[in-house]
Amino acid sequence: MKYLAIIIGLILVIPVFGQRKKNDDQVVVEPTYIEGITYALPRTGLRVYVRAIKETFEPGPYAGYAEQLLGLQNVKTTAESKWSVTEVRIETFSEPDPEQVYKALGDVASLVSLTANGCISGINATNMNVQPLAVKTNKLVQVPDELDDFSFDNFTDTPFYIPGDSTNGFLPLRVNTDQKAAEAAKRILESRLNRYYIAAGLVDEFHPDGEAYKVSIEQLKEIEKNYLSLFVGRTIQKDDIFSFNYIPTKSTMKSEVICRVSDENGIVPPSDLSGKPVLIEFEIEKNLSDKYADSAKTKNPSVGENGIYYRMPGVATVNIINELNTISSARITIAQFGVVAPLPDDLLYNGYVVRFHEETGAIKSVSKR
Repeated sequence: MKYLAIIIGLILVIPVFGQRKKNDDQVVVEPTYIEGITYALPRTGLRVYVRAIKETFEPGPYAGYAEQLLGLQNVKTTAESKWSVTEVRIETFSEPDPEQVYKALGDVASLVSLTANGCISGINATNMNVQPLAVKTNKLVQVPDELDDFSFDNFTDTPFYIPGDSTNGFLPLRVNTDQKAAEAAKRILESRLNRYYIAAGLVDEFHPDGEAYKVSIEQLKEIEKNYLSLFVGRTIQKDDIFSFNYIPTKSTMKSEVICRVSDENGIVPPSDLSGKPVLIEFEIEKNLSDKYADSAKTKNPSVGENGIYYRMPGVATVNIINELNTISSARITIAQFGVVAPLPDDLLYNGYVVRFHEETGAIKSVSKR
């Protein structure tokens, strides 16, 4: 029975020649081929999530007076922003591999089950649970900063104008920057002094309870911090998550740019040369794929004629590198780094049920019906 089935399969593959008349005295012979079902083996894609923090520094309006009035040295006077990568996370997804497309011919085609995206999922397998394809949208650019209604002017109660006197006809006088800076420095020193008085118990009236004491101390700290920012400036932090898709290939041996980090624009695609590159590299487990290849070798001349193939997926260490430092590493099964082999005929014609892993194309199980 086994050999009869093989002979029938070979007969189905051999082209059948039909005849048609081209005219009254000429017959044209043309081949008719057995059709089949086309499918693909899946390949592994990587979705890389990058979390980055943007630090924006805004100098204080009285930075030039910091050393003179408060004794603070090396105070920054220039606005700047900087993005830095803080976390990298890698997920995998599968899709049809355009390099591994096959056709199941003849009767074999009726045994094939496919996934929603056209990859092989089973042979002689019924009631396959085909999951709908999920779509994930990548975020490639940063969202514009939201206004926080911040103003250094809100941290000072020094008026912009003071009343004039008889020397100028009682016209209002504008308070200059020197006066404003001196007044802000005075508030800082007063806040520190008041904290000392409260802590030392030198105030005229004691706080009724410990909670009121804590509130008073914290309020004085907040006042000092706000006024101090007029001299030393303030730093705002904002974090964001970006994501990119990457499809490894067997030729992926050198480091490749997965994205870039720009101090002005944040995380940007590899094509944006305004940023420094973040690299992805692979350390393939070559010993595993070599042994797969050796075990898949066969002397059977008709192997693969049924058109059914499966994967033996490979394994690799994936490293993400930023400014020569490895910031993330993962050990990942990657289908296309492995070996493709034909499914034996015995598993097609003798009542076996073969199921494949939809993510890699590897054999999941073989059972007898």
